[in-house]
Amino acid sequence: MMFSLLLAVVLDFVIGDPYNFPHPVKLMGRLIIFEENQLRKLCKTNKQLKISGLIIVIINVILGFFIPFYLLYAVKANKVLFTIINTYLIYTSIAARCLHHEAIMVSKALDKGLDDGRKRLSYIVGRDTSQLSEEEVIKATVETVAENTSDGVIAPLFFIAVLGAPGGLMYKFVNTMDSMLGYRNEKYIDMGYFPARTDDLFNIIPARITGLLMNIGSIGKFDLKNGLKIMWRDRRNHKSPNSGYPESAVAGLLGIQLGGGNYYHGLFIDKPNIGDGLNQIGRRHIKETIEIMYRAEIAFIIFYFLINYLSK
Repeated sequence: MMFSLLLAVVLDFVIGDPYNFPHPVKLMGRLIIFEENQLRKLCKTNKQLKISGLIIVIINVILGFFIPFYLLYAVKANKVLFTIINTYLIYTSIAARCLHHEAIMVSKALDKGLDDGRKRLSYIVGRDTSQLSEEEVIKATVETVAENTSDGVIAPLFFIAVLGAPGGLMYKFVNTMDSMLGYRNEKYIDMGYFPARTDDLFNIIPARITGLLMNIGSIGKFDLKNGLKIMWRDRRNHKSPNSGYPESAVAGLLGIQLGGGNYYHGLFIDKPNIGDGLNQIGRRHIKETIEIMYRAEIAFIIFYFLINYLSK
C-alpha cells in the first residue's frame, strides 16, 4: 500500500492527467449525466427531484467503492498485477499536477491579455469570469488551487490512507457529483441537495487537515504565524463549511485577501472576505499557492509514513 501510494504520487507529479488517457472520473461524469437525464424524466415534483439526488448518491457511493474493491480482490493473488492496478487507481484519484497545470495556464493566458486570462479561468471555475479584473482573475485562480488542494489532493489521499484505493475512488465519485449537481440555482437546487450535503460531510475532516498541513508544510518559507491566525479567524467566512479552511490558510500564509461576492451561473453569491490583504495580490501568488499545495501533499505523505512506521 505504501509503495503504491508513493509511486502514484510520483506519477501524478511527473505526468499528471493526460487528456487522452483513460480516467475513471470521465466515466463517473458520463454516468452522472445518464442518471440525471433518466431521473428527470421520472420526477414531476421538487420533492421527487430531491429524492432522486439521494438515489444518485447511494448508487454512486456503492459503485465508487465496490467496483475497485472487487477488482483488486480478483487480482490479489498476483502481486505484480495487484500493485499495478492499485497504483493506477490511486494515481487517478490525485489531481495535484492537473491543478498545477490549469493554474499556470491561467497565468500564461494573462501574459497574452486579460480576455485570454478570463477565458482560461472559465475552464476551471463556476463563476462568471467575463467582467473580472486581472486581480480578480488571479484571486479566483488562487482560491481554486487552495480549495482543490483539499478536494483534489489531501481528501483523496486521506480516504486512500483509511480505506485503500476504493476509498479514494469513492471520494472522487462524491466530489464529482457535487461539482456536476451541487449548484444552488433553479435547475439543481433540489436534485443537487443530497450530492452537495454528502460532499460537505465527506470533506469535514480532510478540509481541516488540509489547512493544518498547508501551515506545517510552509514552515521556513511562508508566514506560519499569520497562516494559523487567519485560518482560525476566517475559516467560517465561506459559503462552504469546509472550503474556508484551505482558502484562509493560503490567505494568511501569503498575506493576501480572498473571498468576496461573485456571480455563479447567473446567481450572485455574496461572500465575506478572507484575510487582511497585507500584500497586493499578484501573479506570483498563483505559483506560491501551487507550492503550498505541494508542500501540504508532501507533509501528508511524511505523516502517513511515520504513522505506519510507528504503528508496526
